Amino acid sequence: MERTVVVAITEGLHARPAALFAQKAGAQPVPVQIAKTGGDPVDAASILGIMTLGASVGDEVVLRTEADGDDATAALDALVEFLSQEAVA
Repeated sequence: MERTVVVAITEGLHARPAALFAQKAGAQPVPVQIAKTGGDPVDAASILGIMTLGASVGDEVVLRTEADGDDATAALDALVEFLSQEAVA
């Protein structure tokens, strides 16, 4: 199962947004990977992995999980929602 989303966070997935995203991904009931479109996936719960993506505002990323069912859908929905925000708290 996968979802494609454009990063709307103004500063992209760098430093604080990357840490918050990794924390949110790690709290999901299923493991999720993230990749820039056409790139190699990394563990979405790894701040270092996320930062190596170099994902900036406007970049398209793919979220993927091997799981299926309601947990997988909810996990991907939550992460898409996070990346769709312009600013993170």
